[in-house]
Amino acid sequence: MNFIIPSGYGACLFEGNFEMVCSWPETQGNKNSRPEEVSAGNGGICLEVLDWMGRRKAWVKEEHQAVLAFEDIYEEGDAIRLTVPEINRYYVVRIDGAMDEALVFLSDEVLDFSVPFGEKKKSYHPLSFSGIRHYLTCRRAEEYEWKPYRNLAKNVMDQHGNTGCYPHASANVETRNESVFAARNAIDGIVANRSHGSWPYESWGINRRDDAELLLEFGCLVNFDRIVLWTRADFPHDNWWNQVTFEFSDGTQETVELEKRREAHQLRIEKSGISWIKLKNMKKSADPSPFPALTQIEVYGTPAV
Repeated sequence: MNFIIPSGYGACLFEGNFEMVCSWPETQGNKNSRPEEVSAGNGGICLEVLDWMGRRKAWVKEEHQAVLAFEDIYEEGDAIRLTVPEINRYYVVRIDGAMDEALVFLSDEVLDFSVPFGEKKKSYHPLSFSGIRHYLTCRRAEEYEWKPYRNLAKNVMDQHGNTGCYPHASANVETRNESVFAARNAIDGIVANRSHGSWPYESWGINRRDDAELLLEFGCLVNFDRIVLWTRADFPHDNWWNQVTFEFSDGTQETVELEKRREAHQLRIEKSGISWIKLKNMKKSADPSPFPALTQIEVYGTPAV
């Protein structure tokens, strides 16, 4: 049972046997500070935890690196808000202590990350967003971190509707709209492909659709020379694709042949000045299974600077 007692109520009566866990707003930071003091326009990097009504449960603001460690439970409807002073640049964000850091390109000053609960949490590490101790960080990425040759597609904190935070994956279909088959799973860095379902076997599921498409956006221009596909390999449950087509933001397309395998498909495709890639026209094999799926897509290259 979840409930909120509005301010001004002097007494509440509870009857029966139950366990109560209380969560109090403003557990960290200066309670007397005004909301505008943590806005983007005042400089610095701000991390906030907000409840379902937008009230602050915890927050911190620092000039160079924000570190938020707080003791409280997450509740359904909570969100993590990140506010940055500069846009169109790379940041290193740890959204939870049980998850990897994310190297992301932010094009908006404010990013809201919905804390996952219930079915939506099945695609995350079981320890993430749980317990009463949490650790979040954000800082500007150094040039030696964002500029080198690397996997440009990985974003462990991608979510539906998170425009302004890249890389970002979206699709025209996700099996039964379940989190374990969401497009974001294809760029979360997890490549366990010998089963399907909850973490670490989350994948992008296409709900048997022959017209399924996945869009990967980088938020800026990139150059790359290699695309790696980890197709799901839960045989005999799964099928696989014989052929897939990549469409690029420069208007070009490239079709490649695939085979049944558990190892990654290493594809030598060289492009420059690309802002997005679309995976489409995926032709499944004649195998009787109707369930091809994608565990991970990796794109290796550098930002086009």
